[in-house]
Amino acid sequence: MIATGQKLDTGFTLKIVRNGKVEEVAFGDLLARPVIVSVYMKNNTPSCDRQNGSLAAHAGEFDRLGYQLIALSRDTCGSHLNYAAKKNIPYVLASDPADAFARATGSVVEKSMYGRTFHGPARAAYVIDTEGTVLAVIGKVDTKDHSAQIREVLAAL
Repeated sequence: MIATGQKLDTGFTLKIVRNGKVEEVAFGDLLARPVIVSVYMKNNTPSCDRQNGSLAAHAGEFDRLGYQLIALSRDTCGSHLNYAAKKNIPYVLASDPADAFARATGSVVEKSMYGRTFHGPARAAYVIDTEGTVLAVIGKVDTKDHSAQIREVLAAL
């Protein structure tokens, strides 16, 4: 996994849902201000709903602190549009079915579910500055109070 102080390769593209619209953007174009990228597994699942609920409840606070919040999963933008409306999510939802962000951060990990082993993105969060330098990494997300984890990391920066 990428470490604090390392520069991220920002040349990959993602489809995102922002303000109710689908866009395709270069990741680097999302760095107009520092970003918090929170990786989760799937829309409409209990742990991920808690993780995004925590983020949605404190999105305004992160915005006031000068950070753009991005939640990223393998879900399609169609799923993200419905999820954002259902959960009142005011921040960017990024669709990354090819795991481009996970590859850029070195966070593709082996997982297993129902006896099947596969590779996928680690549930983690990253604080990244406008130049693509990683300011902080949260390697293990507390889905129940993810926002508190992020606030603690931001306070230490």
